[in-house]
Amino acid sequence: MAADILSALEMLLSIQNMIAIFAGVAFGVFMGAVPGLTGTMGIALVIPLTYAFEPITAFALLLGTYKGALFSGCIPAILINTPGTPAAAATVLDGYPLTQQGRGGEAMGMALWSSVIGDVISTIALIFGALLLAQLATKFGPAEFSMLVLFSLTIVAGVSGDSLTKGLIAAAFGFIFGTVGLDPMMATPRFTFGEITMLNGISLMAMLIGLFAVSELFIQAEAPLSEVKKVAVPKAKVSWKKIREKLPTIMRGSAIGIVLGSIPGLGATPSAFLSYSEAKRGSKTPEKFGKGSLDGVAAAESANNATAGGALIPLMALGVPGDVVTAVLLGAFLIHGLAPGPQLFAEHLDLVYAIFIALLIAALMLPVIGLAAIRLFSRIAMIPRYVLYPVIAILCLLGVYGFNSSPTDLWVMLGFGVLGYGMRKLAFPLAPMMIGFVLEPIGEQSVRQALTISSGNWSVFVSTPISILFLVLTILSVAFITRRTINDRKGVQA
Repeated sequence: MAADILSALEMLLSIQNMIAIFAGVAFGVFMGAVPGLTGTMGIALVIPLTYAFEPITAFALLLGTYKGALFSGCIPAILINTPGTPAAAATVLDGYPLTQQGRGGEAMGMALWSSVIGDVISTIALIFGALLLAQLATKFGPAEFSMLVLFSLTIVAGVSGDSLTKGLIAAAFGFIFGTVGLDPMMATPRFTFGEITMLNGISLMAMLIGLFAVSELFIQAEAPLSEVKKVAVPKAKVSWKKIREKLPTIMRGSAIGIVLGSIPGLGATPSAFLSYSEAKRGSKTPEKFGKGSLDGVAAAESANNATAGGALIPLMALGVPGDVVTAVLLGAFLIHGLAPGPQLFAEHLDLVYAIFIALLIAALMLPVIGLAAIRLFSRIAMIPRYVLYPVIAILCLLGVYGFNSSPTDLWVMLGFGVLGYGMRKLAFPLAPMMIGFVLEPIGEQSVRQALTISSGNWSVFVSTPISILFLVLTILSVAFITRRTINDRKGVQA
């Protein structure tokens, strides 16, 4: 093992590879910070440039891009209420309210260091637990996924604000929108109204930007010009004392990100929302969540970045991509003549260790590049809003159209913008709709597959220890939520 590590260090530690990691992280930060651009798109753009590179140089560049994009989606989420990546929708819930309170720099500082800590922890987990966690991930079948989704639905209560009823209604609408497209079992069109571009379902990016960014544009359009002022954002500075206070939240978020990231098909968005919900559930001041809580930012960002190491676990150990990004990375492995899985560890162990070390170096470069990016993008908030918001509108149009090159997505974005505006006016929370939309395809397919396999026998959902565990956790969560709701009502009546 020591010989393999020394060989890996010799392979990796060159000026060319360090530049590749730095350039990858910087490019990834840019891709994640611009709404409509994503890490997946960034990696897809970089892959053709790596054809002539040595494998380790290629993966240094690609994995650096992956790491940078995961973090930087929080920058526009915090500054202008526009998530740069789908997972950053959870960061919006407290990040943007903190900016409105003049604490945007503090929020971005907390997001940066939570991301770095979550990133490092997940990389260490990847190094020492890849095979173990990959074996756990393979035990998740349709029944286990079904129970996991059922447990994840308790997140709705954590992000529903003051009204659980409105949160459940919003989540139900998210489920309905999630059914648009091809039936996952029969491949028949559903609710597409004859529109071919809707066969793949509603674009997550169009929905995300419509709900959060376009609805915010409508809200801001109501403000008289006399009330529109320049807003200065302080530097991204957060005290080490506050970071230490949030460490339990960051550690819990990192664990959630690693575990959910290692389960193929989930990814960063459910991880960020589940971590956010668990942080609120365990907080002594849950009423601050959604109104500007650093715990909310720390929970979402630590889980978001921790999914990087988690998603690479099944890819590296089993050759099974954990999400869309790692599916693209799988293509990069194959292009360079490498087949991820047990054979990779047996035949190219020095390369595997070199990739692990490159991941750690990328995580340690993130604070330097992240702080520079935050200082650069913070200047956005100093632009008068009557100039800034028209520019944001143009970026929304370009971002949504560029994501799929589909004019239909522009109408979808506008429709969700109007819907989001109406929901905000009526005090309906937006996050539960996002959660319902993200979980519906996973949940529906898992439930139907489980029932098909068991010939309609519902006992399949309690047939394994993992599914029973998630069912028990769901019951305990519902009991906790019910008790808290009753206590809150008694407090109001008193």
